[in-house]
Amino acid sequence: MKKIDAHAHLGYIGGWANVKMDADELISLMDTYEIETTMICVLDNEEAYKAMQKYPGRIEGCVYVNPLEPNCLDLIDKYIKLGFKAIKLQPLRHAYCADSEIVDPVLDKGEEYGIPVCIHSGHPPYSLPWQIGLLAQRHPNCKVLMIHMGHGHGVYIDAALKMARRYPNIYLEMSGMPMHTKIKEAYDTVGHNRIMFGTDTPFHHPTVEMQKVLMCGVDEQGLEDIFYNNAKEFFDV
Repeated sequence: MKKIDAHAHLGYIGGWANVKMDADELISLMDTYEIETTMICVLDNEEAYKAMQKYPGRIEGCVYVNPLEPNCLDLIDKYIKLGFKAIKLQPLRHAYCADSEIVDPVLDKGEEYGIPVCIHSGHPPYSLPWQIGLLAQRHPNCKVLMIHMGHGHGVYIDAALKMARRYPNIYLEMSGMPMHTKIKEAYDTVGHNRIMFGTDTPFHHPTVEMQKVLMCGVDEQGLEDIFYNNAKEFFDV
């Protein structure tokens, strides 16, 4: 079954993670597991752009920005014009709260360009689902992807579902979230088009993330939506 990976990384991520992946290795994984397109985010957006040029249509970029830096909006303008499909925010890495007013201009840019904003979720005090809910409430015309849908904490996973049910512009991506049953719950109660597959490569292997979707209990149409259709529409790829 063909797939679109809604969330992956390239490069070396040091510190506690100590993982790495280059574009050639990513393409090899994609070919093995029938992943047609992968949405990547890289701290150095130029590296993401090089990967996109090397593998057009297979690798698509999300502009990785820090709202605390003065060139943030200029980076968005530059790379969206170069073909990037979304904006990526990582409140945990850059130490700002997801609902901070400093983030508002980024979502304004998302709305201006008609592209989604993808936000890491699941880690206090910066990236809690409730914070992302408050941000999405202020920007109802911007599509927001809650990456990891709460991540590894059951209370945060539950909050991700509640926020997505409350705010129709919130979509969910399931990489790193351990509860396969919550994928079906999202499909059934948030919306058939608002939950999508991701790997968070190189933090996780595609087979691990695929198995959660395969075992979650949705029917064949549900698998096609989660693995492929929803991300294709969301990212316009």
